[in-house]
Amino acid sequence: MNKIIQSLINEVVQIEVSGKKQLKGTVIDLGSDMIVLFNGIDFVYIPLVHIQNFAVDRDNEDDLKAPMEFPSIISDENNEDLTFGEVLLKAKGKYVEIYVTGGHTLHGCISSIMSDYLVFDSPIYKTMYIALSHLKWLIPYSQNEKPYGLDDRKTTIQSDQELLPNTFEVQVEKLASEIVVFNIDGNKSFIGKLNNIEGQIVEIQTARKNSIYVNLQHIKTLHKV
Repeated sequence: MNKIIQSLINEVVQIEVSGKKQLKGTVIDLGSDMIVLFNGIDFVYIPLVHIQNFAVDRDNEDDLKAPMEFPSIISDENNEDLTFGEVLLKAKGKYVEIYVTGGHTLHGCISSIMSDYLVFDSPIYKTMYIALSHLKWLIPYSQNEKPYGLDDRKTTIQSDQELLPNTFEVQVEKLASEIVVFNIDGNKSFIGKLNNIEGQIVEIQTARKNSIYVNLQHIKTLHKV
């Protein structure tokens, strides 16, 4: 456990996350590779790898209050080192808000977790494939809360029940010849027909039949149109 961050338990901090996103809140818990922040409304689970820098907000100008209840996902009593992977497993099948890229977060449900990506069911974008290395933070929904106020019938998980590849690269390969979107809502978003993948290079063809070549390591989200 990181002793520097451990000393900040119950302190209000300002955190810069990858993508120049700013988060502020009270440090509630931490694990070997993540930190839990309470922003006054939600518990935010942030992988340490995406924390660019942080500082203690001694003045607490926003008057952030400590939570009145425990987070829904916490360290086990006999295991101090809660990992972000364990958080994902405990969040599977539940509604969450996640941030990956662009100006907005994504809302939906984690239906499957593979070696380096997860399957995310969104009421807006339907089945999405999210590279784990680009997942910046996760917020579990409170009990009985549903995205957009939809009822159970309209929020039923819609993912295909086919056997999922273990790696993101093979999942990308499976969508060859499909119209797809890479990096939804990001400044490096691409839409087109997935033509080919070789090594780390993915070819996508635009509507006017121009080819764009994208580095697989920089594909953060993927979904079919």
